[in-house]
Amino acid sequence: MSAPEFKLYDSLSRTVKPIQTVEPNQLRFYSCGPTVYSYAHIGNFRTFITSDLIVRTAQSIGWKVTYVSNITDVGHLTQDDVADASGEDKMARALQSKEGEEFANVWDLARHYADAFESDWRHLNLLPPSVRPRATDHMREQIVAVQDLIEKGHAYETPTGVYFNVDSFAEYGKLSGNRDRESLQVAVRDVVQDDNKKSPADFALWKKDDKHLMQWFSPWGWGFPGWHIECSVMAQKYLGDTIDLHGGGEDLKFPHHECEIAQSEAGNGKPFCNHWLHVTFLQVEGEKMSKSKGNFYTARDLFDQGFGPLALRLALISVPYNKPHNFTLQTLRDSQAHIDRFTESLDRIGKAGFTMDDFPDGQLPEGPLSKLSEIYSEAQAAMLNDLNTSVAVAKALEGNKLILRDHLDGKTAAQAAWFLKKINNLLGIVYATFADPSEGEEFEAEPEINGKLITQWIVERSEAKAAKDFAKADQIRNDLAVAGYELRDSIEGTDWKKIR
Repeated sequence: MSAPEFKLYDSLSRTVKPIQTVEPNQLRFYSCGPTVYSYAHIGNFRTFITSDLIVRTAQSIGWKVTYVSNITDVGHLTQDDVADASGEDKMARALQSKEGEEFANVWDLARHYADAFESDWRHLNLLPPSVRPRATDHMREQIVAVQDLIEKGHAYETPTGVYFNVDSFAEYGKLSGNRDRESLQVAVRDVVQDDNKKSPADFALWKKDDKHLMQWFSPWGWGFPGWHIECSVMAQKYLGDTIDLHGGGEDLKFPHHECEIAQSEAGNGKPFCNHWLHVTFLQVEGEKMSKSKGNFYTARDLFDQGFGPLALRLALISVPYNKPHNFTLQTLRDSQAHIDRFTESLDRIGKAGFTMDDFPDGQLPEGPLSKLSEIYSEAQAAMLNDLNTSVAVAKALEGNKLILRDHLDGKTAAQAAWFLKKINNLLGIVYATFADPSEGEEFEAEPEINGKLITQWIVERSEAKAAKDFAKADQIRNDLAVAGYELRDSIEGTDWKKIR
């Protein structure tokens, strides 16, 4: 039997085609994460859940997935619809808002919203990424990448920053279709111009600014990185020069992903990514989501209204990622009813003496509900065909309806548990897999990694950095990440957090 294909729409070739991985059955996947200046809204989570479904679907056919989803905590400017964005840094502006008054500094704000995002992520039953890197933790790598682009003639310095020379990369615009140079110049006419830029379309790799709230010293003086460079650096650090799949919202196609391609391929001369996926915008009650219209929802807003996280997840995946999706509160109510029926099935399985952990992921146990195997295969086939969640969800509901019709004796309870576990692994809508460690979990004692407390590793890493032994410092960080602990650097020092 031939291995199943996993097909997705590719924004670069503009066709639905099988994902071609560099290594057989091993998917290296990068998905752009949030800028942590506020709570993530449900449109954001439509994109993040789509990435989660990609991981789940790939795993369902036996692929090993290395999944990287970043956190942007510096460099994302407010006027980001053009390549060389202007305006304020979104993090800095958030600190000046009414909500920002409760934070002592921008670092505290970033930590708060990053922690809140990860909590919402777990509530919505998203699988943890293999790595969740932060832009501020990879400043050295970004500076080195900019230096390399200068040395290769793809970037240049001006009195206000370092810019990527768009004319040096002939394929700029191949993802978005913005290839006409005159059109590109028109698109940036409202951007604050640097008279020393070679072309208005050139975009910043480094901004010189010794007054910015978050700044680092570089060969070009004090400043901070442009938004685009972070993802190129982190994707290639954790996934290699050429990655299999890159995802994000459709608003990122241009300029963010276009700029990622240019700087990555100019830097190493290799294709940056083999397959691009973009998620369409979410409408709410028939209109663009807007606070002024009263239809702007964060995930937390809906949790506070009494809706369950799994109901929200189901509502967000009820329409495929590449189709227009009008989210309504009635859709959410209907989704809650479906989740309640899944819960009823789980309760009946429990009363029959079984739990989800009693059953492996192998073949369906013998019994009268043999049709469940066929229904699951149809759901999986729909997901393998460009994430057709409409069909997959319908199949999940069909199987659950079949379960609820049965009185569930020993045989049928075993079959029901097998089906619901398989569907949950595929879609994540039946029961919660991950608990939020902030809720009811006791304080964890400081861990010991390879014979040393984590604070001892932090001290050793600081000493290595002081001695300019950056290879050793990076190795310590990576070893701790593999052990499940993330180091977070700030002007106040380095702390740690358990990430899995």
